[in-house]
This record gives sequence, C-alpha cells and structure tokens, in this order.
Amino acid sequence: MDGSDQIKKFLLQDKSARVIATSITQAWQDAITHQTTSEPVLQLLGELVAAATLLAANLKFDGALLLQMQGQGAVKLLVVECHHDMTIRATVKLRREPEAHEKGLQALLNADQQGRFVVILNPPKDQPTRQPYQGVVPLRGETVAEVLEDYMGQSEQLLTRIWLSARADRVAGLLLQRMPHDGGQATIDEVQAAQSWQTAEAICETISSEELVSVSTDTLLHRLFWETPVISLEESPIAWHCGCDRARVAGMLRSLGADEVNSIVKEQGQVTVTCEFCGTPYVFDPIDATALFESGLPDSRPTLH
Repeated sequence: MDGSDQIKKFLLQDKSARVIATSITQAWQDAITHQTTSEPVLQLLGELVAAATLLAANLKFDGALLLQMQGQGAVKLLVVECHHDMTIRATVKLRREPEAHEKGLQALLNADQQGRFVVILNPPKDQPTRQPYQGVVPLRGETVAEVLEDYMGQSEQLLTRIWLSARADRVAGLLLQRMPHDGGQATIDEVQAAQSWQTAEAICETISSEELVSVSTDTLLHRLFWETPVISLEESPIAWHCGCDRARVAGMLRSLGADEVNSIVKEQGQVTVTCEFCGTPYVFDPIDATALFESGLPDSRPTLH
C-alpha cells in the first residue's frame, strides 16, 4: 500500500469530468494525536479530513477552507481546516462520551435534527480587508459524503459525487465532478458528456469502503478506469500543521474583554488556553493579562510546554 500523503487530480480522457483522489496516512496520525475519542467519532473526523482536502484541491483560493459539523448530540463539533498548501489540522469537541448504541453521523451529531454543516473560506493573512465566505446548510445525510454532496448540490452548479473512507491508520477519498462547458462551447456534445458521466459514476459506485482506504491511489484509478483512461494533472503533498501561536491566543483573550479575563485570573491565578488542535498550552499570568489590555503582550514571552 502506498503510504504517501498526497492529493492527485485527473481528467477523464474525453475531459467530461474531473477526478480528485486523496490518501492521508502520516498527516492523519499527526492530526489525531491530541484527539482522544471513540472509534465511530474518529471515523467521522477522518472522513471530514479527507473531504476537506478534496474540496480544497478543487478550489482556486489562497486562504484556508474550514469544514464544521455541529449539533446537539454526544458530538458537539467536528472541525477540519485545510490550507491552499494542503496543510491540515482537525479537532473534535464532545458534549459527552457517546453511548455504545450511538453510531453514525445522525445519531452522534444530530439527534434533535437541528445540526448544521458550515463551510468557511478564510482569506490569507496578508489580505485582511477580504471578508471570509460562510455557507451554512442543515446537516442532512447519513454519512459525511452525503452531507458534502447535499451542500455541493445547493451551492454548486456542477454535478459532484464524493466517496470517503477512514480507519485509525489512514483516510482516503475520491471526488468525481462534471466539467463545465466553456462559454457554451463544449469539448464534446451533451449526449456524449452525459453518457460519459453516467459511466464514470457507475464505475466509482463499485468502490468499497475498504478498497478505497486500503489500496494506493494509482492502483485504485487503474482498477476503476482501465477501460476509460484518465489524464494525470498536478499532485500535491499533504501535511499536518497547526498555526496556533501566542499572538492569536492573546487576540482571542482581548475579545473576551478585560473584566472576563481578570475574573479568570482572580479565580485561578492565571489564564491557561490549550490549543484544541495540537494541545499546546499558552499561559498568561497576572502581568501578562494586564499587558493584554495596555501596551500589548511582548512577543518574547516563551510558550510553556
């Protein structure tokens, strides 16, 4: 099995559809190092990680893509962030430990049918005047793939299918999307394009979850499209990276206000904020807390591990 972490893009030979495949091993292991939870919850998070890389690779965007699933079930929140350079991080927030019978997306997240799926596009840090994009839809679907397809159906004009699979050691995914016509001038006629799409969709439907997560991308593509060759496009490595830092945490504390921060310091003697993605603790003693609302926090203050 190919253990490399990569996103690969292809076109069907007749250019009627694009195919994007993701395979993540080491970055997935890095992402869940600080996420202690049950196997069903990690499976959902892994599928969302794979989905985020597929969608990010399909965007012409220089910032960060965030996918969030939130609800009132045992799982309060799933968050995955994928930057344009294909660095990822992910976290889970639990309301409580899931019961043994609580399995599947709807049971874990959406027991009251009020859950939401949120897509956020954050602009690059060097473009502070650009506003983030946010799309919110009801949490519909029995799987992460179905939730994504429902969102794409509402927000995109292009037919899109997604297949996802996750294990404790590896996650993988496949995206099939109908190519748009350029200014009304199709590279192939509508009838041929529709037939090609139906064939490709039927082929991809034969993928089992175990096959998707067990074989390399190249092997999978050969098995699927050996009669309908694909044109290889660019590929990119995927890596885990957490962009948290003391300055960001300081900004978050400032947003709480001096009264709230001072109240925490008075009660606990300091303010400790632990990154939910990587587990790094940031400690602000009374002097630090005062500086937050005066001249700012010195950048030279070390992070405590």
